[in-house]
Amino acid sequence: MEYYVIIKLIWAVILCVLFIGLGLMVGMDMGVGILLRFVGKNDIERRTTLNIIGPHWEGNQVWFILGAGAIFAAFPTLYATAFSVFYVVMILMLFSMILRPVAFEYRSKIDQGFWRTSWDWIFLISGFFPMFVCGAAFGNILQGVGYHFIWNGQYFQDESFWSYLINPFAILCGLLSVSLSIFQGGMMLMIRSEDPIYSRAKKYATMAAIVATCLFIVGGIWIFQIKGFVLASGDPAMSPNPLFGQHVITYKGAWLHNYYDYPILWSLPIWGILCMLGAVLMAQSNKPACGWWIGLGIWIGVIGTVGAAMFPFFMPSTTAPDQSLTIWNSCGSLYGLICMAILVCIFVPIILSYTSWCFYVMRGKVKTASIIKDHHSY
Repeated sequence: MEYYVIIKLIWAVILCVLFIGLGLMVGMDMGVGILLRFVGKNDIERRTTLNIIGPHWEGNQVWFILGAGAIFAAFPTLYATAFSVFYVVMILMLFSMILRPVAFEYRSKIDQGFWRTSWDWIFLISGFFPMFVCGAAFGNILQGVGYHFIWNGQYFQDESFWSYLINPFAILCGLLSVSLSIFQGGMMLMIRSEDPIYSRAKKYATMAAIVATCLFIVGGIWIFQIKGFVLASGDPAMSPNPLFGQHVITYKGAWLHNYYDYPILWSLPIWGILCMLGAVLMAQSNKPACGWWIGLGIWIGVIGTVGAAMFPFFMPSTTAPDQSLTIWNSCGSLYGLICMAILVCIFVPIILSYTSWCFYVMRGKVKTASIIKDHHSY
């Protein structure tokens, strides 16, 4: 096998790992924001909730940068096309995320009910919307996206951006992402809070895990009826040009093609379901630390299930299936991929190390009494 093919596959795996990290770490932050008004019934309880995630949320946002940066550097054609096709949605998501750090800094500056309540709603919106959009994007990609290229490589979008959000399967995937985020946030609150926040977080985390299990199973059944894509011919070592070099066929249930050819892949969705059920058990057994790590297993199962189904596709085209973006035709040069892989091997361990250190230093319960006395808290 050529080195170019090997490095393409390595980068596909790296991208999956970065998506898993994004779902786990950013999803946890967003989940706490969504739950803020529900686990905190008064101002001091909400301030306690914010200070649980306060030391970590900025560092966790690096996973967003890593994910986008990896696509930009390793799969430039995918980056240019996807970020253009989903441009309006991306801008809305970015705007909601810009409000989030502002809410952290300004919420407690004025001791006035309407002021703080308004920022609490912004926490909910800026937590729900990004996670919903990320999940809906996966749902849309599984259904195929309307775009095509012309002779000079310029892309044309053939569908309205509204169809990328307002369709049943995308909504289901978006709600699945939100549910997993709420579960992860609930586990974090259970780890670092006391009653009554602890009990409320336990209730919502359990509900979220049950909802996520149901949505994941329904989505798996639904995928049988979706017209999927299969790469009938194409050279894995092809140049990064989507205009020629591959032939794609489409039919209902095609996303299960890899699962039929390699039955071992069925272990991924089974693993995901078992982890979701285990998450319910851990929440009810008052073992939030175990539940948090099971959340990692859930994201591995979910992202792995989608990745195994779509391989080698990144963004299939419903308008011109042969121009669909795959691992083989949307990547960068061999030299660029090797250089970026070296950088990933250096910086990802550093990120994991300082993240682990931050969680270790900030371990323990966040007590309401200490928040009242601390004038520098959120």
